[in-house]
Amino acid sequence: MQIRAVHYDHPDAAKLNAEVQLEYAERYGDGDLTPMDPAQFDPPRGLYLVVYDGGRPVASGGWRAQEESEEGYSDGDAELKRMYVVREARGRGLARRILAALEDSAELAGRRRMILETGIKQPEAIALYTSSGYRPTRKFGLYRCEKDSRCFAKPLPGWELPG
Repeated sequence: MQIRAVHYDHPDAAKLNAEVQLEYAERYGDGDLTPMDPAQFDPPRGLYLVVYDGGRPVASGGWRAQEESEEGYSDGDAELKRMYVVREARGRGLARRILAALEDSAELAGRRRMILETGIKQPEAIALYTSSGYRPTRKFGLYRCEKDSRCFAKPLPGWELPG
């Protein structure tokens, strides 16, 4: 397995993003409509990773910097996006490896906390995040008013979440 940083619009990233959108549609009836600008994932204000197995892209994930806004973000946030592992590669710890690499990158970039939004129809994602130290937080982003949306946060080393 090899983890490589790529641009968000790299062909392998685009392929995995298309697959995760299909999975969202299966589970929720539609893909994720959150606006995504590929430049948001360019260092030092973001990072996008793809995991390769024998040259084949099998997993991906990224983060992008966020600051305080009316959508509920806070200064210093690193928003986790597009975490995905192809079905045949699940159960091998790839999502956990990507998550750790993204957290390390966000910390080095000076971000205060990693945040993410997921939904109740992704129990395996919720289990990954809660077992990795993420806790429920105030809702943010496009889906902040949706009843099936769940938002989580984890302070990055050196920072504490507000009481």
